Amino acid sequence: MAKSGNSGNVFDLGELRRLVEELGSGSREARAAVLDEVATDGDCDCPGCGPDALSFPPVRLAPDEELAAAVLDVPLVRDARRLAAWTGTRQVTPEGLLPDPFLPCAELGLPGPARLHLLWVVAVNTRMIRIMRGVASPGPLAPPASPPPAVLLGFWDGVVMDVLDRADESLTGSAVVDDHLAEMLATMYAVNEGLSRATLVKGILQSHEVACQARPAEMRALAAALPVELEAALELLGYCGIIETSPAGLPRLTPLGMWAVRQDLLREGHDAPTAAEVAVFAGIDATELVDAVTNRSAAPSAVTVWLASRTPEAAARELVKIAASGTAAQRATVGSILEELGPEAEVPLREALAEPAMWRYAASWLHIRDLPAPALTLADRTWLTVDTLAAMTCPGRASDVAREFDLLEPGEDPVRVIEEMSRAGHPDTIAVLDLLAARHGDPAVAKAARKAAMKARSR
Repeated sequence: MAKSGNSGNVFDLGELRRLVEELGSGSREARAAVLDEVATDGDCDCPGCGPDALSFPPVRLAPDEELAAAVLDVPLVRDARRLAAWTGTRQVTPEGLLPDPFLPCAELGLPGPARLHLLWVVAVNTRMIRIMRGVASPGPLAPPASPPPAVLLGFWDGVVMDVLDRADESLTGSAVVDDHLAEMLATMYAVNEGLSRATLVKGILQSHEVACQARPAEMRALAAALPVELEAALELLGYCGIIETSPAGLPRLTPLGMWAVRQDLLREGHDAPTAAEVAVFAGIDATELVDAVTNRSAAPSAVTVWLASRTPEAAARELVKIAASGTAAQRATVGSILEELGPEAEVPLREALAEPAMWRYAASWLHIRDLPAPALTLADRTWLTVDTLAAMTCPGRASDVAREFDLLEPGEDPVRVIEEMSRAGHPDTIAVLDLLAARHGDPAVAKAARKAAMKARSR
């Protein structure tokens, strides 16, 4: 987002990924329990817990017309418009600022220069005020301009980006809150019913202690000061139109805040769909879902919606049928979807042990859940390696083959693995070896793949 902390997150991103996947449509009590657990966990060093893309629950946004109508009522926007009207045309400093910040504060009833500076940045960056040759004058969006809804929402998007960017220069008055503001807002987006102040404080304290290796005396001082600092930060974010108080008394995103945070998440490459965007996936069949995910035309949230519309057993049975007779790419997709299911899907996965192309996946699925299953030999694991890499041969995915190969066999000697692949008995073995020979960045691996492909062909 516009401001991501450099010294740790309120909620570790790996944990946030787990959080948004687990919350779903659970009760408020269940959500609170998950959040409490997240807030007390430390940093995770596992490879999957990096700053990669997250998948957020689908949200219901207010209509654009309703959102646009609310923009001009945001206190920050009202004051920025008042400042633009007050400024009119006048000289500014070489830095593009008003020469006497106390004058507009006094005449407009603003609390001080810090608030004035925030309003000035917003007014200038959103083109309410234009500065040319040392003179400020009304810009294209100066009052009394009343732009159409699409323009107003674009204007609002710019306002929120300006606000969040100010976290680099003490937006809220709390350095710790500023440093974790983006993650805090993302978590509020995932739990749009609201988060308690105690949960937010606990998360910030834990993150600060782990990331900064703070001494006990520092933590005691921060624990005493943070509740007051957080309250002031929430008040400012309320003034900015981003946060409000829920009927239960919990801080939560406003409808405009939900819209703006989602825009920021999308810019960062996260999966943040609306309920309307994913609702269509509930009614499609398993083949359509698998094809959409395989072709990357469906986001991970589509899988969540599809699974929610079926029992685990019914969903697994549909998916296994496709994987048993499908391509390697379809099996890879089905495998990833099946990972979302728990032991309730055991029956169709146990039936899949009779399918030649699927039994190894089913056995692995059962083993992971501590359910009885056949043991997988080294040859079986090699077959799965070939099958997973074979999924990379579909259009548009071959460039990932080196990364996938490294992830599949961490710590293994790739040359030895390739020799075993040539004897795997997989129908796509030669295609996979040719792909490795052509695209793997390590010359030794590429050479071994060429030799193994020749041996496989001779067989």
